[in-house]
Order: sequence, then structure tokens, then C-alpha cells
Amino acid sequence: MGRVRTAKQIRIGLLVGFAASALGVSSASAHHSFAMFDSQKKITLEGTVRAFEWTNPHSWVQLMVTDPSGKEVEWALEGASPNVLVRAGWKRNTLKPGDKVVAVLNPLKDGTPGGSWTNITVNGVQLKAR
Repeated sequence: MGRVRTAKQIRIGLLVGFAASALGVSSASAHHSFAMFDSQKKITLEGTVRAFEWTNPHSWVQLMVTDPSGKEVEWALEGASPNVLVRAGWKRNTLKPGDKVVAVLNPLKDGTPGGSWTNITVNGVQLKAR
């Protein structure tokens, strides 16, 4: 025969269960800020697309850029979600490996090669991130 629980034990159990599920929901819906990007600075890069990732919650462009010394450097450019990009005129295949592009972006504050792009020009067509 099962154990009989008091009303107080049941309330405590429900409260603990509710609190645990609320914590799980808040962490699942958490989203990073854009504080890592220098929103006061814009740079323009010319390069070749290595990869375009059409993923949630953010799209990514891996861009190969030749630095002033002649060395190829890979930049990781974070963009909007596919949902936002579709509304801005993008398609899953808008960028392809090997495409030559010009990207305008807010660079990472720590100086590593990456940023949040605001627009990309490919084949003479400028596409906004939003």
C-alpha cells in the first residue's frame, strides 16, 4: 500500500516541481546579447564565402579575407535568423561557397576575426540583415 501524503507535503512537492519547470523554461528561452559586438564601429570586408549556415537562432557566414600581409584569415559573421532573412529577401541558397562578397559588419570588441553583419553585397546586389 502506498504512502499517504499530507496536504503540506503535496503543496511543497507542487511548488518544487513548478519552480524546477520555470527554471527550465527560462534557461531554454535564454538568448545571448549583442554586447560582444562594437555597435559604434562598422568595418567593410571583401572576401570569399567558405560556408553559409542557414540555422536558428542565427545564420552564419564563414568568410575568407586576405589580410594586409597577404595571409588568408577566416572571419565568422553572425547574422539574423532565417525567418528575418526571408522577410529581407534572402533564400537558403543566396550565398554559396566561392561567392565573392562585400560585407559590412560590427566587429567583435575583442579584436578576433568576427562580427555581426548588417549587409552583404553579392553579385552586385546588396542584401540587408534585417
